[in-house]
Amino acid sequence: MTIQMVCTLNTLQTNASLLEQVRRERGNPQLQLQAMRGFLERAGLSVEDLDHLNIIHVTGTKGKGSTCAFTEQILRSYGFQTGFYSSPHLVQVRERIRINGKPISKELFTKYFWQVYGRLYETKDAYGGSMPAYFRFLTILAFHVFLQEKVDLAVIEVGIGGAYDCTNIIRRPWVCGISSLGIDHTSILGDTIEKIAWQKGGIFKPGVPAFTVKQPDGPMTVLKERAEEIGCPLWVCPELGEYPADSGPLHLGMAGQHQHSNASLALQLSHSWLERRCLPGMCVSELRCFRPSPIMVKGQFTYSVSQSYSFSGTVGLSDTEWPGRTQTLNHGPVTYFMDGAHTTRSMLACVQWFSEFCATLTPRPCLHSGPVVRVLLFNSTGERDSAAMLKLLVPCHFDFAVFCPNITEAIASCNADQQNFNVSVENMLTRCLDNQRSWHLLNGQEEKPDSQLLISRDTLPMVASGQRSETLVFPCILSALQWLSQGRDSILAHTDTRVIPVKPSVTAKAAPLRDATSIHVLVTGSLHLVGGVLKHVDPSFAC
Repeated sequence: MTIQMVCTLNTLQTNASLLEQVRRERGNPQLQLQAMRGFLERAGLSVEDLDHLNIIHVTGTKGKGSTCAFTEQILRSYGFQTGFYSSPHLVQVRERIRINGKPISKELFTKYFWQVYGRLYETKDAYGGSMPAYFRFLTILAFHVFLQEKVDLAVIEVGIGGAYDCTNIIRRPWVCGISSLGIDHTSILGDTIEKIAWQKGGIFKPGVPAFTVKQPDGPMTVLKERAEEIGCPLWVCPELGEYPADSGPLHLGMAGQHQHSNASLALQLSHSWLERRCLPGMCVSELRCFRPSPIMVKGQFTYSVSQSYSFSGTVGLSDTEWPGRTQTLNHGPVTYFMDGAHTTRSMLACVQWFSEFCATLTPRPCLHSGPVVRVLLFNSTGERDSAAMLKLLVPCHFDFAVFCPNITEAIASCNADQQNFNVSVENMLTRCLDNQRSWHLLNGQEEKPDSQLLISRDTLPMVASGQRSETLVFPCILSALQWLSQGRDSILAHTDTRVIPVKPSVTAKAAPLRDATSIHVLVTGSLHLVGGVLKHVDPSFAC
């Protein structure tokens, strides 16, 4: 996969015509779906073609990606060839399009990318020079890949909202799911959870079974009204503990209490899909707390689905992994706790997960005398309320709070897959300084009046606040990781990237990190931040 191709894809992120397209369509959301159908046809596909993908369509505010990951692995465990489309990607853009749980190969991505891009580019003059925006293009590409690779099913995660999301050109999914709802993307979806629920319920289709987790009364009422209006049977998933199990409580491969509702939703989605696949014509008449099969739970038994499909392996709920969500990586004395929480509700779940681990280390050691140093690495983007999320993190008692933009490293050519042309570097760094000020205020500290951002094209030196709270702002993710690990992460220490120099006073601040027995780093606030960290600390994400 060439840098040229990724850079070509990145040109779809923003330009004058695309910005005008967005402005025009915001006034009439139906235009978004009309435009998507037009782009799909220009790429040589039709909405009728998508009917053959046997789609599971999933939306929600929190947990929709994890729900999709559980669902895909359950059905893959039955021997079906799966497609899985999700967003955003963590490190490489091809992570968004998966076949049998793995990102498609560089060769396949390159082949199908140019097929779709070429068809759209060749026809653009006849359509006023219009090209699909970044997410629209990738959605069309995913549909093309899944059709060409002849998957048995496709798990499709909604981008934003539901009703007017470009994935909602799907006419006949086999089953739909809505994970936990909350406040996010308010400028697009509405400023109340009820308005957001209306948008999410837009993926319902007449006669197509739909499932949701338990929701607050307001949004639940809206979902039920939407389902009745559309003619869609809707059920609320039981608690995970309500499922009968032969060997005690169900065990999940992803940590965190909040994953229980995602797993229950995945069980219902996969069960409903299997009923239609294996028992054609059967109508799901009522929600049952069915007994999950051994494959759903663990996938370790041979189980015949039909004469054509059988499986013997070790993939189920207990082995499901979804990088960047309640993920832990241990590199000797440095342990990374990574969760892409970016709303207040998801941050609450992240804090609970991290706190449960920290509780095993009580009594809490002191910074200068104990063996553990606790570091927060944080960033947030867009319209999200950073201060509200940071307030939830204060009780974790971090010894250092480190802020940086979602820039993986100083050399832009090294991270083409993670470039964002929709916001300037200056704005990203200013947001980091705002987050630092919020942290000071939340911890009852006065803001240092002469704190300033010093940016150099060559060295991009970091900014230190000088406050006793030990907060620091770095210009990129790599420089932040190099400072907080202090050469004690064997993976980072053996990379070929140059160490970005810092001032002696900043180096002196790191003495507790050099002396600590363990360094616990919580990376949160943005999935893009988590992806940038994974690029540097997880060899499996190496390009």
